[in-house]
Amino acid sequence: MKLFSLLSFATLTTAHTIFAQLESAGTTYPVSYGIRTPTYDGPISDVSTDYVACNGGPNPTTPSSNIINVKAGDTVVATWRHTLTSTAANDAIYVIDPSHKGPTLAYLKKVTNSTSDTGVGSGWFKIQQAGLNVATQDWAITDLIATGGLHSITIPSCIENGQYLLRAEVIALHGASSTNGAQLYMECAQINVTGGSGTATPSTVAFPGAYKATDPGLLINIYQTLTTYTIPGPTPFACGAQQSSPTETQVVAVPAPTTLVTSAKAAASSSASVGTGTATLYAQCGGSGWTGATTCASGSCKVQSVYYNQSPSVPPELSLDAA
Repeated sequence: MKLFSLLSFATLTTAHTIFAQLESAGTTYPVSYGIRTPTYDGPISDVSTDYVACNGGPNPTTPSSNIINVKAGDTVVATWRHTLTSTAANDAIYVIDPSHKGPTLAYLKKVTNSTSDTGVGSGWFKIQQAGLNVATQDWAITDLIATGGLHSITIPSCIENGQYLLRAEVIALHGASSTNGAQLYMECAQINVTGGSGTATPSTVAFPGAYKATDPGLLINIYQTLTTYTIPGPTPFACGAQQSSPTETQVVAVPAPTTLVTSAKAAASSSASVGTGTATLYAQCGGSGWTGATTCASGSCKVQSVYYNQSPSVPPELSLDAA
């Protein structure tokens, strides 16, 4: 029984995801067509590495010689899959495990040759983001799972024609209470944009560089009721709209799945009262700003990070020591 439980736990913790296909102008291209996909579905956790641009490193990617034509102003759809062969028929978790909660994002980078450009460095501008629905406490990844892994991304109509890298990304925050605990999943599609007006000059960021490990959208305890969530990176570029500096913090809440509301970031409390009562098994029992119970019904309170302590950290029957 312990072995079965441990194997089940391991399966859930490796239920990752890959941007496997792109749909443009009504055509859904084959898996890995025009996308640098890995065979392993693992995340990138260190945002300071070059691999945060288009994946690679621990998840080696396979080059593609194909380029997908996209019309400026159209909406393309990135398809996310647990593995390159996952379908609803053969994989119960064919998109990503439901425990992996967090935002969806998309970026473009203008390049000379989309099949050879590594994506590393400057030139990236964000064109899509979705985070937390504060009314329901549902995340964009929850919506992604509900749509069968379909991630809609609108290509701005005012950008210059030519080749781009399209970087689709999801960020899983189930372990983000520890530094480098957020799991970033991204791949780059190779696209050729036509029909754009060519007048826009988006502000750009670099990968690596756009994110820091201590960004509030990457270092966060999601196991509490949140009133706002800071999506990492700059604000999305929109034709005719003024774009904020990439260094500004954008606190974005989503009162409805398709509506983003920007609000001021609340100042952190300088002190917290000491909690009373007893935390149930595996519940939160401490952390920065925590005012609930700090003693555990069984075992002792375990420090997960400065933001989150748990009672205890891992169920005993799933512990490697108990296997």
